[in-house]
Amino acid sequence: MEKISNLLEDKPVVIFSKTSCCMSHTIKLLISGYGANPTVYELDEMSNGPEIERALVELGCKPTVPAVFIGQQLTGGANQLMSLQVRNQLGALLRRAGAIWI
Repeated sequence: MEKISNLLEDKPVVIFSKTSCCMSHTIKLLISGYGANPTVYELDEMSNGPEIERALVELGCKPTVPAVFIGQQLTGGANQLMSLQVRNQLGALLRRAGAIWI
């Protein structure tokens, strides 16, 4: 978990992703559509990607990607983010984390 905490430090939005995952791509577009500039870690392009993926599983991320952290807190995966979007709560969450200002 320390490895993940270090990757989250001082970043309002972090997405753990894989380049081949269509849901990861969708979530990146959704968050970017708000004007946020998320930090994206493509696990399949990182030498320690499998290690980070194991840490995400320990945190309860199933499936492991996309895993979205907003305000250094695990927000969830694609289902959770889409639910927040449908309930019109994602924008407010991004604002509170300092990822967007409007």
